[in-house]
Amino acid sequence: MAFENREEAAQLLAQELKKYKQTNAVVLALPRGGVPLGYIIAKELDLPLDVILIKKIGYPTHPEYAIGAVSLESRVLNPDVKVPQEYFDEQTEEIRYQLRERYKRFRGSRSPVIIKDKTVILVDDGIATGYTMMAAAQLVRDSHPAKVVIAVPVASPRVLDKLAVCSEDIVCLSAPESFQAVGQFYHDFSEVTDEEVIQMLQDPTIQSR
Repeated sequence: MAFENREEAAQLLAQELKKYKQTNAVVLALPRGGVPLGYIIAKELDLPLDVILIKKIGYPTHPEYAIGAVSLESRVLNPDVKVPQEYFDEQTEEIRYQLRERYKRFRGSRSPVIIKDKTVILVDDGIATGYTMMAAAQLVRDSHPAKVVIAVPVASPRVLDKLAVCSEDIVCLSAPESFQAVGQFYHDFSEVTDEEVIQMLQDPTIQSR
C-alpha cells in the first residue's frame, strides 16, 4: 500500500479514528513529518492539536547512542546504563531549554495542551525502528492520560508488538513485510519545513478547539 502524500494518508487514518471524534481526546503529532497528518486528523475529528517534542539523551562518549529521552514535562532513562545521575540531570536541563525554544517557535506563547485524564492520539507519518514513538508514549504516560493511542499510516511489522506494550490502541493502515523505510510508501515524501509546522499549529481554527 502506497500513499500519494501525507495528506492522503491522514485522510485515510482519520477514517479509522472516527470513534474518537468529539471525545475527550487530543492529537499529539511528532514533528516534523507527523504534523501534517495530525493537523488533518485533528480537524476531521474536531479535537485539539499539539506537538510532542522529544529528544534523546546520548551516552557521554558516544552521543549517537541513546540512553534516555526527554520531553518538556518528563523523561525516560535506561536503567541498565551506568552513568552518573548528575550527567542525566545536566542533559535534561539543557535539552529542555532547547525544546522550550523550539516549542515557542512552533507555538508562540500558547501553553501545551493538557493531556491528563484524556485519550492521547500520538501521530507520525510512519514508524521504522519504533524507538521515538515508544519513548513518546512512555513520556506521555507520565502525565497520566486516560488512554494512549498510536496512529500511523505505515510501520514495520517488527515494531508493532513493542508498541502494543506502551499503548491501549494501535491504528496502523499498513505493516508490509517488505518495509525498509517510511518514505518507500509515499509517492511524495517531501520534507516538512518549520514554517509549515508553525502555520498548521497556529491555525486559529485548531487553537480554538
